[in-house]
Parts: sequence; C-alpha cells; structure tokens
Amino acid sequence: MSDSAVRVDTTSQVPPYEQIRSQLAALIRTGRLAEGERLPTVRQLAADLGLAPGTVARAYRELETTELIRTRRGAGTRVAALPSESHAHDASQLATLTRDFTSAARALGADTEDILTAVRDALDPGPASSTAAGGSGAGGPGR
Repeated sequence: MSDSAVRVDTTSQVPPYEQIRSQLAALIRTGRLAEGERLPTVRQLAADLGLAPGTVARAYRELETTELIRTRRGAGTRVAALPSESHAHDASQLATLTRDFTSAARALGADTEDILTAVRDALDPGPASSTAAGGSGAGGPGR
C-alpha cells in the first residue's frame, strides 16, 4: 500500500477513524488494494498519519467486522477476498464519502455547480468531459 493511499483531514467533521475506514474500504472494493495485500501495522499507519494507534485500530476493527480485511497473528493484516456476488452499496459509507468530498471541494473554493460538474466528469470521463470549465450554471442537477 502506498504511503499516500490514505489521508486524514483533521479539520473535517468526519472522525479520523471513519476517514481511514471509508478510504480503505473504497480502495479494497475498487481493487486498488488486492486480495492478500498486506496493510501497514496499526502502529505504523498511526505514525504515518500522526494519529493515536487506537484510532487506526478502530478503523481496522470496523473493516474486519465487514469482512474486508482479516488479521492473523504472525501474518499481519491483509485484504480479504471480496464476496463473488455483487454487493449493494453501503448508503452510510456513500454519505460519508460524499460529505468528505464536498467538504474538501468547498475548502478549495468550489461552489455547488463546480462540485456537480466534477462529479459528472468523474462518472463519465471523456474528451469533452469539461464542458463547464467556467464553473457556475452549466448543466444543473437534473442533467
């Protein structure tokens, strides 16, 4: 796992353990962290992020509860096999990711239209994806 794969925004209203949990879950579900890949130890990730080990331990416990990772003595913490059947998205995780993204976008000075355009562009990347490069007013939410 690359050192910059997980970031924590200490100014966010989302607790640090939840930021870690949701980012790792997304990396696992999208395949960026493959089955069997070893995660950093709790102490190592805590040191890398400048957090208390208990914060990272809580994120790891929640990931174990959802069976996205497994920890075994002597083998460390590794990405678990994803179920072969497709899974329904976790509405609370989606809401958390959305809040994190919009908070960060607003901190950059983006308005609602800029944020919606960025989401549309991410969902449908293509050569003409920046049709609203100027920002405000392009498209609207019902596009």
